[in-house]
Amino acid sequence: MAASSSAYGAPGRVASGPRYDLIDYLVRLFREKNFILLVFLPIAAVGLFGAARMKTIYPVYSSVLVRLGQEYVYEPRIGDAGRGAVPAADQVIQSETEILGSPQLKQRVITKLGLARVYPKLAVKYAAGDAPEKRKIMDEALRALNRNTKVETAPDTPVIKLSYKADNPETAALVLNTLLDEYMAYRRTVLRDTSGPAIAEQKDVLLTRLDRADRAFQAFLAANQIGDFAADKANLSQLTAQVEQQKLQAEAQLQERMARLANLSSQIEGISREVGIYRDLSGAANDKLATLRVQREDLLSRYRNDARPVQEIDSQIAQLEAGMAAGRTRTEGAKRLGINPIYQTIETERVQLAADVAAQRQSVAALNGQIQQLTMRSLKMVALEPQFQQLLLDRDVLQANLREYSVKEVQGRAAQDLANLESDNIRIVNRAIPPIKGQSLRIPVAILALLFAGFTAMCAGIVRMLLRPGLATRRAAERTFALPVLASAGLKAS
Repeated sequence: MAASSSAYGAPGRVASGPRYDLIDYLVRLFREKNFILLVFLPIAAVGLFGAARMKTIYPVYSSVLVRLGQEYVYEPRIGDAGRGAVPAADQVIQSETEILGSPQLKQRVITKLGLARVYPKLAVKYAAGDAPEKRKIMDEALRALNRNTKVETAPDTPVIKLSYKADNPETAALVLNTLLDEYMAYRRTVLRDTSGPAIAEQKDVLLTRLDRADRAFQAFLAANQIGDFAADKANLSQLTAQVEQQKLQAEAQLQERMARLANLSSQIEGISREVGIYRDLSGAANDKLATLRVQREDLLSRYRNDARPVQEIDSQIAQLEAGMAAGRTRTEGAKRLGINPIYQTIETERVQLAADVAAQRQSVAALNGQIQQLTMRSLKMVALEPQFQQLLLDRDVLQANLREYSVKEVQGRAAQDLANLESDNIRIVNRAIPPIKGQSLRIPVAILALLFAGFTAMCAGIVRMLLRPGLATRRAAERTFALPVLASAGLKAS
């Protein structure tokens, strides 16, 4: 008994609950085999039936190469701020992906192919339904097309991969290729510059405003008698400078002539108005001397030198020569007076200088008047310049804006024409081809159905095992009651 007590514990003392080991649990679970089988078979049958009814799906694939195009280059409406800015490559890919996944594109595909070609069963319901039912069926078709279409991208890769699956290989390829064709056309309408009408309207508004500004500008020039404001202002400044220079020169010449006139006036006071033109000196002594000498020569022809007549003639000649030498024989002859030419020259020059001074004074006065007129004109131009600059600025701004809008209108029309012809930045790498083999999920679904049925049946069996009362095995009874079991009876058949 001591050995028995040491092996099984204190005799007669029951444990707090049944004590099982792994073998006991397996034995208890095996006893629930019929129940487990009863749960497994219906679930497995349903799963296998569903797997057997699954259709074969034919997936088709295509890919599109996306590069940066002109439609993504920023062109400001006016001015040059930000011109030429482009988005990142990932942003371009994301934009094209959104276009490929848009419901409007799916609607275009269904409209082009027809609902009967894409989803024949829905087409039958669509033909028999009313307007609300037709809308619901069309929404269901769009959801199905969107569900069966997959658009995939990869980072730093300019390629968009597309796939579509259907239960008919030809239909799958046709739908995906139609989706690509409609995408190439639809993206032009999405990315198309829709500002053309607005630009044309704004251009007309600018033309009207420019015409009004030009009329105001021309009226301003006509009212103020201005041909070319900048040229007139420059000419006015140049003319004023020239007239002032002429005035300075005229004043300098006036001062110089006045100084000369004063000098001539002071000089003429000391000059006689008349001078002797000539005077005749008396030549009687010379004539007398010449006559005496002639007579002496005549006497020498008849007398000798010491003759008395000759000596008397010599005496007379000597006396006359002595008188002439002493100046006793000099007498005034006829004298004639006339205008002093120096006085006349100075007086003439003085009169001319006086006339020049009077003329220079008039010239200086005229130049002063001209300078005053030019100054008044300059002041008027200065006063008119702000208004002129404002009118000119308004007209120039309108002309510049009109020029830019005209350029943008032409560029937009040319870009639209090019975009309607082709999309150089979007290339279809490969189109969808009808697959030869399809994909079926019958075997995976059947396996999953069997695994689910087995798992559910096992869980149900475990729950039933844990809820069943009693001790299932001899060893469990010995561990629970700490007493040896000497014999066990079999279960009575119910």
